[in-house]
Amino acid sequence: MTVLGHGILELILIIIMTFGLKDFFSKPTVAGFIGLFGGAFLAWMGYRMIKSGINKSVSLESQRAGNSAGVRNLALAGALVSATNPYFILWWASTGMESIRQSYALGLNGVLFFFMGHIFSDFVWYTAISTAFSRGKKLISDTVYRWIILLLGIFIIAFSIYFIGSGWKMLQM
Repeated sequence: MTVLGHGILELILIIIMTFGLKDFFSKPTVAGFIGLFGGAFLAWMGYRMIKSGINKSVSLESQRAGNSAGVRNLALAGALVSATNPYFILWWASTGMESIRQSYALGLNGVLFFFMGHIFSDFVWYTAISTAFSRGKKLISDTVYRWIILLLGIFIIAFSIYFIGSGWKMLQM
């Protein structure tokens, strides 16, 4: 239910970006800066993930969430937590916007498939994390978790290079 709330908020953002701002964001200069900024933000995220994996500063124990027993509407809580998370806002203002811009090159179907893939990946990721939290160290060790974070950080760095390259090409037009 929490991921549903998160997804509804993302759907609203995608609709606004696709229909309300698509002409503005399709301008080469704007698209180029979004690509550069989004790529730089992804590179920073990837670097932090790699650093935390190497320094062993990330663990399942330190990631445990507080008790949410008082929350009656988990979907609303998911939307509110996402909307107030500065990383969520930064991601959508940079990397998310660039993803929407690139997926719109395939028309509305491209945006729809991006959204479906993005929401599915959110659902899979948060399901895995909540399962890991509920089952504790029986399911995944801190070492395995650190390796996952490290490998995902490397993947994000590679993705950032693609966005930076795309942004640079757009600025050269």
